[in-house]
Amino acid sequence: MKSAPTEYLRPAAAKDVPALLALRTEAEGWLRTKGTDQWSDAETGERAIAKWRASIDEGRAWVVVGEHDEVLATVSRGPVDRDFWKDSDRPEAALYLYKLIVAREASGRHLGTRVIDWMSRLAALEGRSWVRIDTWRTNTGLHAYYERLGFQHVRTEAPSHRRSGWLAQRPAGEVTMPDDLLPVGLRQGQHGDAAAPVGVPLQRR
Repeated sequence: MKSAPTEYLRPAAAKDVPALLALRTEAEGWLRTKGTDQWSDAETGERAIAKWRASIDEGRAWVVVGEHDEVLATVSRGPVDRDFWKDSDRPEAALYLYKLIVAREASGRHLGTRVIDWMSRLAALEGRSWVRIDTWRTNTGLHAYYERLGFQHVRTEAPSHRRSGWLAQRPAGEVTMPDDLLPVGLRQGQHGDAAAPVGVPLQRR
C-alpha cells in the first residue's frame, strides 16, 4: 500500500514570506554554481517582500509544505507578459507559470514536476489550452529540463530591457507523474483530494 504523502500544496500565506525569500536567496546561490547568470539580480529587502505579498494577497502564489508545514517549494501564476506573448498567441488561452522554486533539501522528490502537473490540471479545469513559461534566455539547462517535461519551445524574444524570453508551452491537462499527484491542503493540517486541483482560489482571467 502506498504511504500517505508527506508533502502537499496550499495557498501561500503572509507568514510564508520569510521562507519564500529564503528559497529565492538559496536558488540565487545555487544557480551561480551552475554557470548561469539567471537571477544574478538578487531580490532583497522591501521590494522583494512587497512583490511576494502582492502575489499572496491576489491569490496567485502557492507553496508545497512538508509534514511540519515547512516550505519546500513555491510557484506563482500571473498575467500574460506582453513583452513576450502577442495577440496572435491567444494569450487568454493559457495559464502563465512563474517563480517555480524548489528547496535544495527537497531535491530528488520531483516536486517541480509535480507542481507543474498540478498547474497543468488547473489550466485544464479553467478551460485553457496551454501552460506557458518564459525563462532566462541563457539558461540552456533549464530549457532542457522543461523540454523533458513536455514543454515545446515556441520562440525566443529578446527585448533589450529583459533577460528572460525563452518561451515554451505545454498542453493543459498533460500530466507527467499521474501516480504521484500532489494533494491540495485546504488549511494547515488538513489535506485535500489529490484527484482534482480544488480547494484553492482560481485567478480571474
